[in-house]
Amino acid sequence: MKKLKFSLLALALVTISANLSAQADTNVASHNIVIGVPNVALLDIESGVANNNINMSFTVPTEAGQPITPVADNNTLWLNYSSIKKNTTYSRTVSVKLGAVIPGVAIKVTAAGHTGGGAGTFGTSTGQLTLTAVDQPILTGIGSAWTGDGNTNGHQLTYNVGYGGTGTGTGTANYADLVVSTTTAVVTYTLSDI
Repeated sequence: MKKLKFSLLALALVTISANLSAQADTNVASHNIVIGVPNVALLDIESGVANNNINMSFTVPTEAGQPITPVADNNTLWLNYSSIKKNTTYSRTVSVKLGAVIPGVAIKVTAAGHTGGGAGTFGTSTGQLTLTAVDQPILTGIGSAWTGDGNTNGHQLTYNVGYGGTGTGTGTANYADLVVSTTTAVVTYTLSDI
């Protein structure tokens, strides 16, 4: 009799346990997914050649009494970037500076509007800048965006070299300040938070 009561009690406990387990399941189930969107701030200069170096040397006159002449504008370089902004009101800027100021020479650069692939909120050009040793914004208002990669995507850069009095030079650039030199001037672009 005790054995029968114990067996009935064990059977009742198994039945109650099975009913409790069955009652926990419903026609709806859920779980968590953790999604991480990273902070991205990548910048690159692209061209269709092996490196990004350009030669903007002046042309020697062929007739006495004539000035040296600037070469044609160079637009072989493209600025590519990838950006994820930190919050909904956040944006980034690209600034540019010149590592070596060359006496008598004005180096200008313009970033065109975005073209090619990509998506998002692209930067807006600030127009033509005369490069100095101090950072200047060349693109503003960059949000979460990617420009596409390569020398036909992003913002095409146009360089112009001149001297004061030629119509292409501005600022303190002046023909009287020119001296014989071959200078490699490093142009640095920086994608930064604002």
